[in-house]
Amino acid sequence: MKVTQEKLPESQIGLAIEIPAETSKLMYERTVNDLARTIKLPGFRKGKIPRQVLIQRIGAERIRAEVVETLIQDSLQKALKQEKIDPLGNYQLVSDINELVKAYQPGEALTFTASVDVNPEVKLGEYTGLKVQAEKIEYNPAKVDEFLEEKRAEQAILAPVEGRPAQEGDVAMVDYEGRIPQEGEAEDILIEGAAATDFQMELTSGQFLDDLVNGIKGMNVGETKEIPVDFPENYAREDLAGVSTRFTVTLKELKEKELPELDDDFAEEISEFSTVAELREHLEKRYQNEAEEATNANIEEALVEALLEVVEVDLPKTLVSQEVDALLQQTAMRMSQYGVDVRSLFTQEMIPQLRENSRPEAIKRLSTSLALAEIAKQEGLTPDEQKVNERVQEVLTQLKDRQEVDPSKLREFVVDELLQNQAIDWLKEKAVVDLVPEGTLSQPEEEEVEEQAEEAASEATVDVEATAE
Repeated sequence: MKVTQEKLPESQIGLAIEIPAETSKLMYERTVNDLARTIKLPGFRKGKIPRQVLIQRIGAERIRAEVVETLIQDSLQKALKQEKIDPLGNYQLVSDINELVKAYQPGEALTFTASVDVNPEVKLGEYTGLKVQAEKIEYNPAKVDEFLEEKRAEQAILAPVEGRPAQEGDVAMVDYEGRIPQEGEAEDILIEGAAATDFQMELTSGQFLDDLVNGIKGMNVGETKEIPVDFPENYAREDLAGVSTRFTVTLKELKEKELPELDDDFAEEISEFSTVAELREHLEKRYQNEAEEATNANIEEALVEALLEVVEVDLPKTLVSQEVDALLQQTAMRMSQYGVDVRSLFTQEMIPQLRENSRPEAIKRLSTSLALAEIAKQEGLTPDEQKVNERVQEVLTQLKDRQEVDPSKLREFVVDELLQNQAIDWLKEKAVVDLVPEGTLSQPEEEEVEEQAEEAASEATVDVEATAE
């Protein structure tokens, strides 16, 4: 069988395959004989249908189509084996199948073209001595005190307040009702979902609508007050975004938090340590390690970005599609853990857009892993056998009772993971890293986007409908 190869973009190989005349004839005869043995026609015993009758009843074109399809499948498999090509996924037929059926004649050679995706070739530029900048994350001792104060707040006792108005940090029990004023109308419009009885709220900025929280501050128990509330322009509920409203609020109860003493008893209550000093020492080490890990992550990210600048890899569609699938699956699992109804997001209408949005990340991840694998290969890096076994056991423990695991595939995954880590460490040892203060490399636009996202998320958590439930 004659096979001609051609390199195509996106790590594809084009194949022009000529099926010999003898093979063409044998396949036709075999197909007709198989049909004669298996097909049933009225008036004829099974296996006793005359050849000409069979062809007339079934149709010569239908038979040719079946023969051509079988020839293509068989010839492709033989061609891949003959040319020692290891394909990714299935083949793509380039020739028009209808034209092939029309052109096919038993006993005559038939040529068709197809393409297959193959593993991409990775071309590395100068990857030794990469020069990068990365932000150094400094350990902040204040985090220890913040953690301890948060724990004290969690352990706080709510004590009734007497003889003073509501103030910052109090916990208020209120009845409230929100309305939208209507000029010239006798009654304002009641806001759907913006009414509650015996609702408990903490008078702290960011916990609820700030205008409402600030309006309650200064009220006394038993007092009823009308509080103007302007909803933010980017509020989660579109029907309330930028709307000026008025809330009628009755303060029914007021309590303040009594925090426990920060002593050894408290340390023993919230941790495995028996003294505050031991707990503080543990927290200091923890936050120091977190700062070091964050700095290291910044260095590795900078190295990856620099590496991608000196690598060329023509990714096949098959690999990109598989990586997109993996990303979407990870996203679905993560959102499901947060209680999100994944089916409402991953609809038939949304999936194409979700896939398109995931492509850049999929391409980056693939390019990075392939480049690191190539570096590991060129530098002769090999994972320690003991570390491989330890990591395999660790993954098995995490997956226990969740799914059946193919030991060989799991081991292959672990080896690839460890090799990538070794390649990153190798790059780090050879690189010139300039550590700069935190925030130096952040772009204002990125910070603004992040702040807007955080504001939107915060507002979503204080939606008046949710709070009224």
